[in-house]
Amino acid sequence: MACRISELVIEAADAERLAAFWSEVLGYVEIGRESDGSIEIGPPGTGFGGPQPTLVLSPNSEPRTGQLRLHIDVSATDRDQDAELERLLALGARPADVGQTGNESWHVLADPEGNEFCLLRTRVRPL
Repeated sequence: MACRISELVIEAADAERLAAFWSEVLGYVEIGRESDGSIEIGPPGTGFGGPQPTLVLSPNSEPRTGQLRLHIDVSATDRDQDAELERLLALGARPADVGQTGNESWHVLADPEGNEFCLLRTRVRPL
């Protein structure tokens, strides 16, 4: 038996804004709130413990220092990479430079709070 990633926690200056952004990116819905202001989002109809991990956006007013040591990779399910890049940019993502050469098959982006993530070229099947 092995472990499975059940949720990812992202600290956020504005948990509401980041929850809205990632919900749009991933097609997730809000599935819960905690008294500390944390917002959990996940796949509709599944929630925590399903085949995909949920995201918990946890309020933190401390400024982030340095590059994240972990980032999220996303892949489009219903369009090619260029069309998905346009959609993500329209949602508020922005290009990020982490030292890439320009020859990569992925795009490095940042969410509205500057957390880097990559849009991969390979399309995946929806669950």
